Amino acid sequence: MIQLDIFSDPICPWCYIGKAYLDRALANAPDHPFTIRWLPFMLNPAMPAAGMDRRTYLEEKFGGKDGAVQAYLPVEEHAKQAGIDIALDKIKTTPNTVNAHRLIHWAEIEGVQTAVVSSLFQAYFVDGRDIGDHETLADIADSCSMDAAMVLRLLNSDVDQREIVERDASARGMGVNSVPTFIVAGQHAVPGAQPPELWAKVIAELNGAGANA
Repeated sequence: MIQLDIFSDPICPWCYIGKAYLDRALANAPDHPFTIRWLPFMLNPAMPAAGMDRRTYLEEKFGGKDGAVQAYLPVEEHAKQAGIDIALDKIKTTPNTVNAHRLIHWAEIEGVQTAVVSSLFQAYFVDGRDIGDHETLADIADSCSMDAAMVLRLLNSDVDQREIVERDASARGMGVNSVPTFIVAGQHAVPGAQPPELWAKVIAELNGAGANA
């Protein structure tokens, strides 16, 4: 098997779209060689712990309402192409994602990391839930067969918080400056939400290389 590391943030629409494209390619290639691991990258590492009003966040980031609208037009277009729903009007809060990343980290230990990542995208982009909220995260954990009570206790502590911050800084130090960024076999970086056709080629090349090894 070949490690596919994915740097992402669960509030990043392009990460959601990129995952949908990758999922389609993997579904079409059940003999794919990938073992997938999700790694933390925080779009807003300085975000207040309680998050902030989403409209305010977008207008500050993109220079006003018109800038925010223009920035999200390609997001909506690609979401349609990827066959996923994004209900931007439901999102009221842009959260600090350090706790969501802690949950993703614990989910890896439990062997349900991709399920938790999928549930976080669904909760944020489709249901408009605040994925910075401890109760919301515990509920997501429960839906993925994790111990919600244990997750809640961990969230109410600072367990692994420093590790997430350090791993985010490490990613930036190795040159990751946007997400999603995919790292194939620890060597080859594939930035951005790539279409299923690209992943099909990558999988075919890797399977061919494996057959010839």
